[in-house]
Amino acid sequence: MRTALVVGTGLIGTSLALALTRRGVTVHLVDQDTDAARTAASLGAGTTEPPGGTVDLAIVAVPPAYVAGTLAALLRADAAHGYLDVASVKGGPRRELEALGTDPERLRRYLGTHPMAGRERSGPLAATAELFEGSPWVLTPARDTDTEVLNQALELVAHCRAVPVVMDGGAHDSAVALVSHMPQLVSTLVAARLEHADDTAVRLCGQGIRDVTRIAGSDPAMWIDILSANPGPVADLLDALGEDLGEAVRVLRLLESAEPARRTEGAQGVERLLRRGNAGRARVPGKHGSTPAAYETIAVLISDRPGELARIFADAGRAGVNVEDVRIEHATGQQAGLVQLSVAPEAASGLAAALRERGWSLRA
Repeated sequence: MRTALVVGTGLIGTSLALALTRRGVTVHLVDQDTDAARTAASLGAGTTEPPGGTVDLAIVAVPPAYVAGTLAALLRADAAHGYLDVASVKGGPRRELEALGTDPERLRRYLGTHPMAGRERSGPLAATAELFEGSPWVLTPARDTDTEVLNQALELVAHCRAVPVVMDGGAHDSAVALVSHMPQLVSTLVAARLEHADDTAVRLCGQGIRDVTRIAGSDPAMWIDILSANPGPVADLLDALGEDLGEAVRVLRLLESAEPARRTEGAQGVERLLRRGNAGRARVPGKHGSTPAAYETIAVLISDRPGELARIFADAGRAGVNVEDVRIEHATGQQAGLVQLSVAPEAASGLAAALRERGWSLRA
């Protein structure tokens, strides 16, 4: 791949353009918002000058509702040898292209893809060439997809240092509804309960509520586009979740009862829900997409001063311990927090002893 055309210079389009330019690909940028295209170009993502001829690959990074129309225009113009889109839904664009009467021979040069990476922020200024590193990048070839286009897609994924995953388009849409679109709405609904909550209650927010509501800070306009393109599967999942919520309400009401038998039934119902959650959480892939591993957690008190985290990691390194994961829980109203280091069980006691020797205060 020597030349590429990126249509749409938001977070995803600009990020992949940055990754391509770093690999020596000449990238041409197009956006209805000319300011966004110029911003992306100023960041080193490519040039706003039009291509001098047919490019090797055209990448459509526009909202899902505009993917088919944009691709149809590019295909009619023979703008590229191969065509990809990076929208978060895959079944719709291909069906719309067929409905628009796109020539089947030209349609063979199109492949729907979806990089499973993003941020709560949007726009070219949020872009980074490292956005996709280590993330799955779904490819949804049809039976008649040109092999050369699939190879171009694999080359793009390699340039972005992502991990290719081949799926059927419909299966992809159901999967992202489960692992991305539904969680976004659930996070949003939980966060919405905080909007008019008492200030005293909000001040008690800890890491749990921060974890659950983190993605609720996402751009509403972007999510309206995404959900509008995949409403059915998301609605089905929320419907099923509503049944689970109804059951949770029922068993919690039983726990309020004065009758021991009803309280016992309520406790058993709550336990069933919690154990189902345990089983589902255990299926979430672990580090590098591997089977989830059981780690020990070392909790270290830390002051909010420059260099403190670096000191902890340096001391763990001196102890010969690899930190598998880390999270920070900030203390309310204090310039301090709790750093939770996840390490292999066999390394936990040695790391705890080493950190104590170096003056760190540990929490049980």
